[in-house]
Amino acid sequence: EVQLVESGGGLVQPGGSLRLSCAASGFTFSTYVMSWVRQAPGKELEWVSTISGGRGSRFYADSVKGRFTISRDNAKNTLYLQMNSLEPEDTAVYYCAGSRIVVITTHPRRDEYDYWGQGTQVTVSS
Repeated sequence: EVQLVESGGGLVQPGGSLRLSCAASGFTFSTYVMSWVRQAPGKELEWVSTISGGRGSRFYADSVKGRFTISRDNAKNTLYLQMNSLEPEDTAVYYCAGSRIVVITTHPRRDEYDYWGQGTQVTVSS
């Protein structure tokens, strides 16, 4: 059974940091492209960042470039998202998602990815 389990979300003040983790099981993690996608209340899904399975090439949405860092540990089957300088606009449910190809779409559809986690809430507020 494929599982993606996110953790690390919470409430943080503007300017603060959080590190999200996504533990994967049930598939060959190292061969999959992994992404973070978020959804704010009442809004569409928004692509955040992607890391490839091979060379670990990284891609970021303009809204998070320079503030967020995506990484992966294939030995631990875990995906990470280090989020710094958080802003209220970053408030959303953050999902990790796996796909066989690189998907970079500002507002992706769920069916563009093979696997999804259940999400973790990130709230940025003073």
